[in-house]
Amino acid sequence: MKAIAYNIKPFEKEFLAIANHKKHEITLISNNLNADTAIFAQGKTAAIISIEDEVSPDVMAKLSEAGIKYIVTRSLNTHHINKEAASLFGIKLANIPSATPHAANTGDTLQETANQTIRCLDLWQLNKCVGKACVCAKGCRAVVIDEINEVI
Repeated sequence: MKAIAYNIKPFEKEFLAIANHKKHEITLISNNLNADTAIFAQGKTAAIISIEDEVSPDVMAKLSEAGIKYIVTRSLNTHHINKEAASLFGIKLANIPSATPHAANTGDTLQETANQTIRCLDLWQLNKCVGKACVCAKGCRAVVIDEINEVI
């Protein structure tokens, strides 16, 4: 899968590279995602963002036009993402709760965040739901099916 990672800090690059194992083609940029930088997503299927990226309906529209179908955020919450706009444009969302970039993150915490981020890309590439990481505005039918299968 082709992805773009916005707002990547220098210390995050190695963790993503280790987690990725060259499976996905990921473009890493240090710019925040906004209306002007959404164009960098052209030709990509997924965007990796952080709490510092404000994803308004306008930005969501530009990401959709660029080809983005999936967004994974590395953040404690998803208040910076307009989930209704994501639903409108058919963009699936995942959240990997991580400490803020300015907090004292350990290498283990950063590697786990990177591992989970890549796991979301892996699952989406297989056309599967990301399970508990899913934060779509509307419930994912795949999650419901997984829960039914667990009961059976």
